[in-house]
Amino acid sequence: MTAKMSEKNDVPIAESPVDTEHGTGFVLPKQNAIQRLIHRRNDLNELGRDMLQKSLQYDRAQLEADAIKVRWKLDLLVLPMMMTTYMLSFLDKQTLNYSNAYGLQQDTKMTGDNYSWVASALYFGWLCGAWPWNMLLQRVAIGKLVGGMLFVWGAVCMLQATVFNFSGFFAVRFFLGMLEACLSPAWVILTSMLWTRKEQTLRSSIWLCTNGVSNILGALLAYASGVAGGLAISQWKLIFLIVGALTFVWGFVILLYLPDGPHNAKMLTEYERVVAVWRVSNNQIGLKDATIRPYQIKEALLDGKCYLLWMTGIALGILNGAVTNFMSAIIKGFNFDALRASLLQAPGGAFEVVSCILLGWFSLLPNMVGVSIIIGCLPGIAGLVGILTIGIEHRYALVAMCWLENVLGSPVVLNWTVPGLNIAGHTKRSTVIGIYFACFVVGDIIGPHLFLPWEAPRYPTAIKGLLGTYCAVVVFQGLYTLWCWLDNRERDRLGLHAEVEEEQLEGFEDLTDRQNKHFRYKL
Repeated sequence: MTAKMSEKNDVPIAESPVDTEHGTGFVLPKQNAIQRLIHRRNDLNELGRDMLQKSLQYDRAQLEADAIKVRWKLDLLVLPMMMTTYMLSFLDKQTLNYSNAYGLQQDTKMTGDNYSWVASALYFGWLCGAWPWNMLLQRVAIGKLVGGMLFVWGAVCMLQATVFNFSGFFAVRFFLGMLEACLSPAWVILTSMLWTRKEQTLRSSIWLCTNGVSNILGALLAYASGVAGGLAISQWKLIFLIVGALTFVWGFVILLYLPDGPHNAKMLTEYERVVAVWRVSNNQIGLKDATIRPYQIKEALLDGKCYLLWMTGIALGILNGAVTNFMSAIIKGFNFDALRASLLQAPGGAFEVVSCILLGWFSLLPNMVGVSIIIGCLPGIAGLVGILTIGIEHRYALVAMCWLENVLGSPVVLNWTVPGLNIAGHTKRSTVIGIYFACFVVGDIIGPHLFLPWEAPRYPTAIKGLLGTYCAVVVFQGLYTLWCWLDNRERDRLGLHAEVEEEQLEGFEDLTDRQNKHFRYKL
């Protein structure tokens, strides 16, 4: 049977407002008060299965045509919200790097490796928050959680302007990291709920490429703060206040308009929400299931492929922590003053934006996700070799080598998408993502400590260590991709396929990628 976009079909009538998933018209099972508090908005697999079955009454050709319109709506309305939020989050993290050029260490009486520990404090907080946030994200509405957190971490970012010593700065950065730990896994999960597996790598690359935009804006903001005269406060404090205020205000937009999934996107009609669920049903991972299944945690801990992912996460974290926190110091060490060092970081952001989008497009080709991650490591390797070998008299060539390090953003985000692409079973996926980001943060903590203060400005120990880390990423990713290819080949050899509709419905049964023999890993 076919129907037009404007047709209205009968849906079950909810017995009370709390029995209805917001914005859908579909009925969820009755629950007591505690169950409603925990599960009301998030037992979505049953709701998704009902919406998928409803979609099957429409002609497939019509669904495919309307799915394009739905994808464009999500790309033009939801993706910019995710991009702006992630840009502000990264800008919050980068404020320390920019403020460092304007006497922050002197004003707060930091000595020795105090700055390295303050840089790491954010990641200690992130480490403490990584697992709890991932478990919570399985059970609560993503849009509301992120919107609320924007208010809190915007306020905490502004608090950095009030501290006056090392211990105070360490404490504030710790709590900032713990609060912001929710965002990256939230975006990975939301991307897997709104876009198909083929589309996810490019969309993830687009929202993470805003790190490059924040590098450009942050460098310009730091430069503007540096030339501002007649200020009642120190220039480094002004950076924290401006970025924190912007983050706080943006929280209202996210709280009001960001969807929690395809089922309640305000920018879609009721029919379009059905189409949105049908679109992602081929992902075979469902929407969300709030039930914690211990056997899936055990499976994650016994899955060798997951350990390769986690080791890759540690390596990428080391690289990220180094590039994020020490780029300003490295460039300043090439005999540039604070203002010029701030401004020279801006082109690096452009490198990140372009590389994320280009490699994101490249990853859309069949079996090219793993290859894209490996290719994304090559410019960074070349840049580190250049920093080691080019003479200090060629300081602009050295700065260009530093810009190449910003390409790291592309392999980072592409690797972040892998758990969302290749891990099925909601508890297993939450476990893998939680441990992955904990590993990533451990790397972020390690990264700044490779830079020994007495080796400034060239930091040879750090540069050699980062070169080895890049090589480790290439090896781990290559082994992971090979393992997934062997598993896919074995399932194909055994002829493990089913009817399309059967495979779509299986995705809402909360099966893991090992249990669902019709599941194929994305290479």
